[in-house]
Amino acid sequence: MAAERPQGCALVTGASRGIGAATATALAADGWPVRVNYRNDEEGAREVAAKIEAAGGSASVVQGDVADGEAVASMLEPGEDGPVLVLVNNAGLRLDGLSPQIEDEQWQRVIDVNLTATFRATRAALPAMLRARFGRVVNVASIVGLHANAGQANYAASKAGVIGFTKTVAVEVARRGITVNAVAPGFIETKLTEEILGGELEKAIPARRVGTPEEAAACIRFLASEEASYVTGTTLTVDGGLSA
Repeated sequence: MAAERPQGCALVTGASRGIGAATATALAADGWPVRVNYRNDEEGAREVAAKIEAAGGSASVVQGDVADGEAVASMLEPGEDGPVLVLVNNAGLRLDGLSPQIEDEQWQRVIDVNLTATFRATRAALPAMLRARFGRVVNVASIVGLHANAGQANYAASKAGVIGFTKTVAVEVARRGITVNAVAPGFIETKLTEEILGGELEKAIPARRVGTPEEAAACIRFLASEEASYVTGTTLTVDGGLSA
């Protein structure tokens, strides 16, 4: 039986473009007031919020670097839109290189943005979700966290960590009406992947094409829905069959 949805809002990190922007739009269409987080791209975030409002939804723009613990805590504070009851940890970073070439700061920055921020945001969101006995956490991982990809040791470690974290927290809070899941996109046409897409790469994908942000967002939207109340601790791959 699906949980009755209490009053609250959704927060999507890294929502000024790509999967984050598509997710914010999808959640707004489901009736959630959405906080559109961005770090640098204020123009993009405001465009996303304007699109949501033009369609009859509600959105606010929230600036903050997810690698900054204080910024994460601030963006999770209850506001006029209520507590955050849907959290999509989408903000991500790649600093690729073969393992002997990765500097300490490149390793740490990727871990901070992709993994530590996911932990901090989830930790900050859970108390309100526990009180409401309702919550949806969806973490954007990657198929690189499941299958090796040379040149991405830091990124792979961070995303594998996200998947392990997702499973553990899901077990901890399942009895309180809170689900915690991950989506692992393959090659999606976003700013993060634009320099590696095309050519022979697409031929390796069984679907023979890259995915769209909207296709990844549709999976996040389902996991955040009331219909997905019995789905928790899972990782849904969205990769055109690449990891099959």
